[in-house]
Amino acid sequence: MPPLHALTAAELAQAYADKSLSPVEVVGAALARIEAWEPHANALYRIHHDGARAAAAESEARWRAGKPLSPIDGVPITLKENITTKGDPAPIGVAIGDLTPKTEDAPAAARVREAGCVLLGKTTMPDYGMLSSGRSSLHGTTRNPWRLDRNTAGSSSGAGAAAVAGYGPLHIGTDIGGSVRLPAHHCGLFGLKPSLGRLPVYPPFMGRAAGPMTRTVRDSAMLMSVVTGPDVRDYMSLPHQPVDYAAELEGLSAKGLRIGLIRAMGTGIDPEPGVLSAADDAAKALSAAGAEVTEIPSFLTPDMLEGICRFFEARSYNDVMSLSEAARARILPFVLEWCTWRAGTFSGADVMNAYMQVMAMREAAVKAVAAFDFVLSPVAPIVSYPAEAHSPNEDPHNALAHIAYTVAYNFSEQPAASVNWTFTGDGLPVGVQVVGQRFDDLGVMRLSRLIEQIRPEQKAWPEPPR
Repeated sequence: MPPLHALTAAELAQAYADKSLSPVEVVGAALARIEAWEPHANALYRIHHDGARAAAAESEARWRAGKPLSPIDGVPITLKENITTKGDPAPIGVAIGDLTPKTEDAPAAARVREAGCVLLGKTTMPDYGMLSSGRSSLHGTTRNPWRLDRNTAGSSSGAGAAAVAGYGPLHIGTDIGGSVRLPAHHCGLFGLKPSLGRLPVYPPFMGRAAGPMTRTVRDSAMLMSVVTGPDVRDYMSLPHQPVDYAAELEGLSAKGLRIGLIRAMGTGIDPEPGVLSAADDAAKALSAAGAEVTEIPSFLTPDMLEGICRFFEARSYNDVMSLSEAARARILPFVLEWCTWRAGTFSGADVMNAYMQVMAMREAAVKAVAAFDFVLSPVAPIVSYPAEAHSPNEDPHNALAHIAYTVAYNFSEQPAASVNWTFTGDGLPVGVQVVGQRFDDLGVMRLSRLIEQIRPEQKAWPEPPR
């Protein structure tokens, strides 16, 4: 048997059912793994040592009695800092964040507790979640376990690092422009941004989603079966449809699938050869398996990308300028410069024009995918960047140039996922993005599972430095 920390949620569920393993053993191994990796990865800002052990003991008793709360009862999980949990503060990555313990669980947190999952702790994120990076004025630098001098990306930076390092099999991040898929790409994971409203979030906001980040597609499917439960606090949530995603995951044939391939978005950062070759190779493998793959032009214009950048800047400018001067001085200088360098000059017409570009982007994304069953593309334009960097280009005046492949699907409400395809010569992972029709979350997971089966051999997960 592999080490306990390396077992998938599916393997743990089977071992709990046949009583060959106990949640108490598994959670103990996960906490030991955290102790070994945390000095290097810095993935967690709170660790629930006592709470996790107590929850594991309760789960063990349920399994012994033959009354588990769900198939993933007793499986260790982490949640991103901004997915609030009762009793924990949620300072959202910033040194001036509110440290008052929250009084209730966010929807995802409530659902995983009801399923009996064991919460190991809360994962790090950058200031306000507005960086695709592991840099935070509160937490310092979260590092990529594949290579500690490399960035995890963000804003679900800690979730990405925790999954790679083996802090249990299940992790949930959030995504408003790529913040689940980008770390999944840089960390060699499967990361799903569901259709808007499929997984309830609180507070809801246009484009915001929460989604699983796991080592395997099956583990994310098991988690989705739990976390998509209804929650009235999300007034943008979809009508609840009980689906056993794991049971319906297998069996998709590539034969007859119509897949569009977008290689370059034509705006933002130019794609590196490594990410293009991964997308091309995945497309060739799907074609060889019977899919009809057609290269299509980008639907995203420079004006659309500029529009969402201005929209995000204006939104964050309002938040930051409501703070005192002393408080603003404690925010990461990069973030402060990014949201203030021009947003203060925006007129109402500027903001509305930016918003209309976001709506145009939404329309174009839905139209581009409508002609196909799925669209395939790179996830990010680059393979990696330094751990200490705030963004791939380190330019606060153009800080979101790298989200051109991902951001449109947040606002078009379509499901999109990153699944690892291969590794570079120096051992860094490279993912590909799968995009589906609105509401076809299961389809995106099924194609991702197929890609998982036909991709090149994967590297062993890294071990902590000695």
